Amino acid sequence: MEVIPLGDCALIVRVRERFDDAPVEALNAVLQVRRRLEEARLPGVIETAPAYTTVALFYDAIQVFAAGGKGESPFDWLAHRIQEIVANAEEIPGYQIETRMMEVPVCYESEFAPDLDDVARHTRLTAREIVHLHSGTEYRVNCLGFTPGFPFLSGLPKELATPRRAVPRKEIPAGAVAIGGAQTGIYPMKSPGGWNVIGRTPLRLFDSAKDPPVLLCAGDRVRFRMITRPEFEALKR
Repeated sequence: MEVIPLGDCALIVRVRERFDDAPVEALNAVLQVRRRLEEARLPGVIETAPAYTTVALFYDAIQVFAAGGKGESPFDWLAHRIQEIVANAEEIPGYQIETRMMEVPVCYESEFAPDLDDVARHTRLTAREIVHLHSGTEYRVNCLGFTPGFPFLSGLPKELATPRRAVPRKEIPAGAVAIGGAQTGIYPMKSPGGWNVIGRTPLRLFDSAKDPPVLLCAGDRVRFRMITRPEFEALKR
């Protein structure tokens, strides 16, 4: 366990060194540490943000300084408390980590899947086989990033792994479901992007007027459900 500064109002708790070797265990360990930190209710802490092998903690330095001991910087005081708090985080059984199963409807028809043929050529699978594999798998949300609410999902079948596009697109529509390397993800809003788009969901993944503003959270389990064009339009309304 390592705690390092991230600017003057944030820090990083490094939980694991690697993710790829054991992604499920790494994600559970990160979620365990995040849970411990949130339960501790440390003064001045504003937010925690889990990633693949780390938890970022953002804080109000003035509040932390007021609560801390004399002679310690806000970072040092927090680092010492964090080391004490997460020392036994692994005692939380994996089954006690709260997860939700989220179903995401996806239309894989050609107008929403401009890169499906490219993925088919790379994987040597038919479009039907790609859709069957992609929608028949359970994924985990490892973290959110890139744009607000963008979920990086692990669990993609190895047969579907496809390198990112050599030239990213300047604009990808909101709801686009795509493959990038060994992961799949969903673009929450219109943005540039270099992943291979194979479908689109009518669900809105980010809404700043809601609390929380994101549909998916780190640790969630996700399944994609294939829908038709008429179903897409009905759900979009």
